[in-house]
Amino acid sequence: MISQFNGDQLHRLVKLAMDTGEAQSIAEAKKQFDEYCLTIQVGPEVAESSALQACLLTAVNTGRRCFLGGVEIVGNLEVPLRIPWKRSLTLSEAVIDLQGKPVKTITSKKSPCIHVGNSKADGQNDSCSIKAVVNGWYGGVLPLEDAKVFYQSVDFTPAGVLAGALGVSEAFQYIRGDTPLAGNRSIGLSLWNPGQTEPSNHFDPGPKLAQLPSKIWLIGLGHLGQAYLWTLGFLPYKNPGDVELVLQDFDKLVEANDSTSLLTDSSLLGFKKTRAMAVWCEERGFKTNVLERRFGQNFRVDNEPQVALCGVDNALARSHLEDVGFKRIIEAGLGKGIQEYLGFQIHTFPSSRKASQYWSSKTEKSSPTDALIKKPAYQALALEGYEKCGLTELAGRSVGASFVGAVTSTIVIAEMLRIVLGKELHEVIDGDLRNSNLCTSVLNEKMLEPFNPGVTSVIEM
Repeated sequence: MISQFNGDQLHRLVKLAMDTGEAQSIAEAKKQFDEYCLTIQVGPEVAESSALQACLLTAVNTGRRCFLGGVEIVGNLEVPLRIPWKRSLTLSEAVIDLQGKPVKTITSKKSPCIHVGNSKADGQNDSCSIKAVVNGWYGGVLPLEDAKVFYQSVDFTPAGVLAGALGVSEAFQYIRGDTPLAGNRSIGLSLWNPGQTEPSNHFDPGPKLAQLPSKIWLIGLGHLGQAYLWTLGFLPYKNPGDVELVLQDFDKLVEANDSTSLLTDSSLLGFKKTRAMAVWCEERGFKTNVLERRFGQNFRVDNEPQVALCGVDNALARSHLEDVGFKRIIEAGLGKGIQEYLGFQIHTFPSSRKASQYWSSKTEKSSPTDALIKKPAYQALALEGYEKCGLTELAGRSVGASFVGAVTSTIVIAEMLRIVLGKELHEVIDGDLRNSNLCTSVLNEKMLEPFNPGVTSVIEM
């Protein structure tokens, strides 16, 4: 019997080509994604904008995880880095650290191109060309020929993360051909008012921040948990040492995590997620406590962070989110299958419905593994000698895209900032990156007792 291919090795987007039936084998699916390339053109405005720098780094980071042929960046990157990324001092150093490839001119006219800032088009591009835009708490993308001009009265980095992730999403959907309008439409979102999806200079850009959250409990440090940290890490903390994080997870990082998780690379494989993320957080200047156990109802929050951000994909754990003493909880989940992987849903608690009403006594929905293992790539593995249990395990793994987690993280962090601002939360935000309207939202109208979530000051720009 040959050794079984471990599901922990399976790239979560390469799996898409297996599950649709378009690839005849794992090797063919990987080869298809190896041919996907992305180009980013950078304009001079990026040198002066923290949000646009967050946009660029997010596009590079998420792009290299789905465009396996590489991400090329054209433009002046030898400018000071305005947002923290490890020990990088220039934008060029950060881009290279995130596995982007700076080039002088575009080498492929057939790869989708994202313009960040008012970059000068480098020759004729035969693929889609889009521009990422930021306007206060709004982030989105437009077709390159769209004449709208945006002015940044508020330099808000989560909106930059949102714009960068949406740019990669549009480019990926375009190259896949699954969404006819991708790359030729306006799509975006106001993180201040999620109902505002049309880009404009005439709506409320959202407030400038005077304070930022300083005490946060993160449950789960995979796809979503690392996306939360990515977006959180770009916030303009004046004193990062004031930030106290509890990092809760029990798993180790595996090869598959590199395909979806924004703070994972091959050098971290085999390490506990809590410890790898603690190193990253402490390098950012944050203080950490790690908790290496499954989340459940068998403990109580004491003199610890009262705001929890949850990113676990487990119905039983999610049903107990309100049972341990958190004052506020923001949780998110992502779609899984070939039709749902571009979807996301966010809940806040307490709300009109309890977490236990959403998930209590539910079992995880079974994956349609019997249908999937009949697809050519799985049948090829069966002919090689793979047992049915191994095929079922592979088929049961979810399809996932890092840019979906990045988009979701910006909404979650924006909700957390609303707590700091004393604003009402949204009970449910439901979205799909295929949809030009992007998402719908419902305000949380439950009367909640005020509390101090823990705050610290921002850098004066």
